Amino acid sequence: MARRDGIVGANRRVYRWDLDKTYLRTEFDTVRDLLRTAFESAAQKRTVPGAAALLREIHATEPLGIYIVSGSPEQLRRVLEAKLRLDGITWDGFTLKPQLSNILRGRFRFVKDQVGYKLGALFDSRAELPEAIDEFMFGDDAEADAFIYSLYADLCAGRVSADTLAEVLERAGVYEDDLPRIVRLAGKVPRFDTTRRIFIHLDRVSAPDGFEAFGPRVCPFYNYLQPAFVLLGEGAIDPLGVLRVAAELVIHHGFTADALVASFSDVARRGYVKPEGPARLLDAFDAVEETHFATTYATLAAFVEQLAEAARDLPEPAPVAEVELDYVSLFSRDKARARMAKERLMRH
Repeated sequence: MARRDGIVGANRRVYRWDLDKTYLRTEFDTVRDLLRTAFESAAQKRTVPGAAALLREIHATEPLGIYIVSGSPEQLRRVLEAKLRLDGITWDGFTLKPQLSNILRGRFRFVKDQVGYKLGALFDSRAELPEAIDEFMFGDDAEADAFIYSLYADLCAGRVSADTLAEVLERAGVYEDDLPRIVRLAGKVPRFDTTRRIFIHLDRVSAPDGFEAFGPRVCPFYNYLQPAFVLLGEGAIDPLGVLRVAAELVIHHGFTADALVASFSDVARRGYVKPEGPARLLDAFDAVEETHFATTYATLAAFVEQLAEAARDLPEPAPVAEVELDYVSLFSRDKARARMAKERLMRH
């Protein structure tokens, strides 16, 4: 199995992004939610706070690719693409689920299948990319994104066999005629350990420790400033990029300096942030004119001033070590986690 040595350049970084509940604030827990979502215009769709700012910062680094894989139906492509363009987002691949064609063929299980659909889409695009890349993936806690991305990562790295993949696909209810195709696609991807981080948006306000079984490669987060801190440590974005994400949260979502510091403290305390990050943010902030951040300057000034204190006595970042996962048994446990999160949300 090939391994990386250090951080590769931006032109070899690939970003994978889910859409519903990861980028868009989509509700689809009831039939009413589904109908409302289906008829929303691009302007009516709401972006998860900070997601657009972070994606724009990522695109500015000129990565190898930004690939969106969504469980939304293909019929929504026009409105979803319009929404992304309104937010100033550029992408290199956009895969939507062929729901209607499968329903017309009587393949109703396909509507709920995320594991087979997303794995197939990931394998398909990975086979077209160079061997030596670094991948960063974004998903949410509503479905099985942490499971799917982890399985994809370990298959690419050669740590999971085709037999294990086939067993997982069977348990996920993938149709028999689709299963061999997905296994074949998996066999075509380069065997290289590409995945650097898997970010999981806690849309259902799940506890971060619910994802501990996946190991430190998976980073659960509450808002997009948190993955921005992590990506700064990975060399994927610069300090001003982090501050611009913070500025969007201040302008559009009312974040205070204390809320920004709390976001840092939470993800740093969980071992995802490199200790030199606060000093780099302070240096970058001091080097720009006050007009650079306009009305957010005072809030950001208070934020960076408090960072040094917040960064004291924090743990060193956990190394993204290999974790041997039993995907067959983990599938059922993660499905139960997602179900409990949904039930908790419905009660509230």
